[in-house]
Amino acid sequence: MTQFYTATDHFTILPALMLALYGCAILLLDFWLFPKPRQRKGLLVFVVLGEAFAGSCLWRQQAWLSASGATQLLGFHGAVTIDGFAIFFNWIFLVAALIVALVSYKYLEIAGEHQGEYYGLVLFAQSGMYFLATGTDLVTLFMGLELMALSFYVMVGFLRAEKRSNEAALKYLLLGAFSTGFLAYGFSVMYGLAGSTKLADIAEAISARPPWDPVVFLALATSAVGLLFKISAVPFHMWAPDAYEGAPTTVTAYLSVASKAASMAFLLRIFTGPLAPARAAWEPLLAVVAVATLTLGNLAAINQTNLKRLLAYSSISHAGYMLLGLIAGNQTGINGIAVYVMVYTFMNLGAFLVLVALRRGNIIGDDLEDTNGLMHKSPGYAVLMLIFLLSLAGIPPTAGFLGKYYIFLSLIQTGHYALAVIATLYVAVAIYYYFKIVRAMFVQESTEKAPLALTAGLRMALGVSGFATLAIGIYPEPFLRFVGQASGLSFLR
Repeated sequence: MTQFYTATDHFTILPALMLALYGCAILLLDFWLFPKPRQRKGLLVFVVLGEAFAGSCLWRQQAWLSASGATQLLGFHGAVTIDGFAIFFNWIFLVAALIVALVSYKYLEIAGEHQGEYYGLVLFAQSGMYFLATGTDLVTLFMGLELMALSFYVMVGFLRAEKRSNEAALKYLLLGAFSTGFLAYGFSVMYGLAGSTKLADIAEAISARPPWDPVVFLALATSAVGLLFKISAVPFHMWAPDAYEGAPTTVTAYLSVASKAASMAFLLRIFTGPLAPARAAWEPLLAVVAVATLTLGNLAAINQTNLKRLLAYSSISHAGYMLLGLIAGNQTGINGIAVYVMVYTFMNLGAFLVLVALRRGNIIGDDLEDTNGLMHKSPGYAVLMLIFLLSLAGIPPTAGFLGKYYIFLSLIQTGHYALAVIATLYVAVAIYYYFKIVRAMFVQESTEKAPLALTAGLRMALGVSGFATLAIGIYPEPFLRFVGQASGLSFLR
């Protein structure tokens, strides 16, 4: 008799279980033990414990793969797959969630919304991300996506007294539901083609048809709408600027890096798995989307004076760079996406953490003028912001240069010279709008004398982000070995 739930199944989802259990525990403890806002800082202990247990489970999975010599471990009859790809992305999610949780309590206290469920939602969203990286079944992937998305819908509107936060959450919810409908329809067409929800079975069924088969193209087009929405690629980007601006800055930081990384993992699972046989159909389509994403993201950022909207359009352009690695399609391109996700996590988180420090008293801290004279008020934070902006622009020796280098190299190796030239030209545009912030920090006179809202957690998070942004660029070898875990992706076979 076949067991419904085996020890192997349990082992494959153990990190997600730890995160979900600690998320539920936080909700209960917040009600029983921490009724007052000032007491809720104690909930950080449970977040750290949850991440520690999840990290130890990830390490055990990684050790098992290394000791056994296997490339993957299957759970739930192939619905969940533990491989180098899944391990890599889940470490990224863990680091991002831990950093965001550590810097959130002071920000939420200043905003007057320090509620315990916030920390539970951080863990629930990460639990959903786990299944986006490990899922190799349509049902598993869809459940992970919805768990992550529902958590973010609530978190974006967490500032209940602010109209722009409520508006951002409503727009994000409505557009997210609309895109999810397209994705669900695409998944249903894939199921109809294969009679199975397993990605491997769907890939086999699609490979038996020509790339431009109408049914295959229908599945491709509708699934692509949902997937491209999640990474905020043009023309499905319209939610990002409003959601980034209206959400609490800590949520914006988490949404911009962890959600994008998880969505990129999801996109890679689909396009290099079941849709791989239809590459001739989707490669030119994605090339057009990537160029449009780079164009709109960079050009729209030029005139922005709200820093969260500027970084939102910047985030859109970075999604275009990641798509270029998928278009290249070789191993360098896939590795380039992994490198880009890793460096983007630290440099983009760091930039948003500086905005978190600017939020104090009645000062929102997300306008360009709020950075005026930052070098004179807090030179350390101004220098850190400079490092993050240089990295976002791709200037050596920062980590951002390494990410763009591998993307450009993959395009050249595969003969996509026009795309490489276009992507390189947009680096110059990015330098222009990033250096508007640099000019404000180093040249303009300060318009606000209030000290920054600094905490031990924020200092630690900024220190880690700044160190990683420089270390990856200056001495990349150990980080590239870490990325190498994702080089033998099981879904590429």
